Amino acid sequence: MIQAVLADDEVLARQKLRQLLREIPEIEVVGEGATAAETIDLVRATRPDLLYLDVRMPDMDGFDIVGELSAAGTPAMPCIIFTTAYDRYALRAFEIHAVDYLLKPFTLERFRSATQRALDQIKAGKQAPHSDVPKSANGTPYTTRIVFKSKGRILFLPVSEICWIGAEENYVRICTQSETHLLRETMTHLEEKLDPNTFLRVHRSSIVNLQYVKEVRPEVDGEYGVHLLNGQKIPMSRSYRSRIKNWLER
Repeated sequence: MIQAVLADDEVLARQKLRQLLREIPEIEVVGEGATAAETIDLVRATRPDLLYLDVRMPDMDGFDIVGELSAAGTPAMPCIIFTTAYDRYALRAFEIHAVDYLLKPFTLERFRSATQRALDQIKAGKQAPHSDVPKSANGTPYTTRIVFKSKGRILFLPVSEICWIGAEENYVRICTQSETHLLRETMTHLEEKLDPNTFLRVHRSSIVNLQYVKEVRPEVDGEYGVHLLNGQKIPMSRSYRSRIKNWLER
């Protein structure tokens, strides 16, 4: 049984969550918090697998709650699904690896989708040793999705769909097999979020997903090029060439 805590200062909002969760028998609600203090105490006491967390709380916001739980060394941080009427916190939510971000009022289908994603993540975590989860140097798990705003939408892009990433002045262009997206981001910051076992920086301005690399070969000018499965060629600079060699020797 997956245990969940509901945190929202509105009684009706918590009642709605309880009602929706009746449709998902494998989840048991073990408590409700109407304030940040109640929520923090409840999570520490019950150690739930899943936390439905409102962004706007009376005494602290949802991010403060997550920060307090993390700083206090909570033995096992729950998966978090944010629930809120404000879309402006979505990018920040995914920077702290929230499973999903539900905008009120949300539909039953949207709720089920977010909850199923959390259940899949929880079950995968229980089946695999915690030490097997790839993490960055600061102990944070590498991101599995990049979330960003585009033309009035909030897009959730799995990193597995990214073929390569290129720098364009103060932006990065993320390229999939079918489309590209321009983000205001730095290559260095993005590189830190990505698993180096999958993503390799081959140039000051380029990162490639090794799953989409067909071959690396010398060009007529003596330089090397990274050839992707879709036919694209990404230049590799000499200063980054050793990274391919180091990766092959692992």
